[in-house]
Amino acid sequence: MKISHHLPEETLVAYGAGTLSEAWSLLVATHLALCPSCRAEAERIESVGGALLEELEPAEVGGDAFAHLMQTIDDTSAEPVPARVARAVPSLLPEPLKSYLGGDLHALKWRRLGKGAFHIPIKTRDGRARARLLKVPAGRPVPMHGHNGEELTLVLVGAFQTYQGTFARGDVEGADASVEHMPISVPGEDCICLAVTDAPLRFKSLAARLVQPFIGI
Repeated sequence: MKISHHLPEETLVAYGAGTLSEAWSLLVATHLALCPSCRAEAERIESVGGALLEELEPAEVGGDAFAHLMQTIDDTSAEPVPARVARAVPSLLPEPLKSYLGGDLHALKWRRLGKGAFHIPIKTRDGRARARLLKVPAGRPVPMHGHNGEELTLVLVGAFQTYQGTFARGDVEGADASVEHMPISVPGEDCICLAVTDAPLRFKSLAARLVQPFIGI
């Protein structure tokens, strides 16, 4: 498997710093499970961050700092947090994505989107972005749309094409408010992707706009 489209360095830096929302972190961790080069880059970034922390001068803290720290740990211990650097596993759905969905592809219950497409919304605790699994039939397009915010799409099965090229397993496509496109699933195999957005899409067709409030895209 050759991965040609990788995560931006600034996204890996934010991931290493722990500043990404849960949905974005899930996509990054899933990509790292598939991409050796991005795993190596993430490890390098974390090493640099660790070295910088060691150079910082110690700071005085209040007497109740430890109690506050333990309370914070108690408050967040139940939250599902994607692995910092996920390892590749022999599965179509690598961890941590498989755990979020409750199983591999054969165990999933898809919801119909229309024209043969399906999706599975993925629940996250912070609600700062929306994550979902998408399945688009082989050879079929996604309706023409723009973006009101940021979107990352990670291919897990099959491939799709846009004006930016072909995106296959492990590849990540990034889009923002400047991008308007109509991805097309490559013939021969349904395309399954993990998509994360922080704002609703802007669909061109009336039919897509009418159903948009009900499917939450």
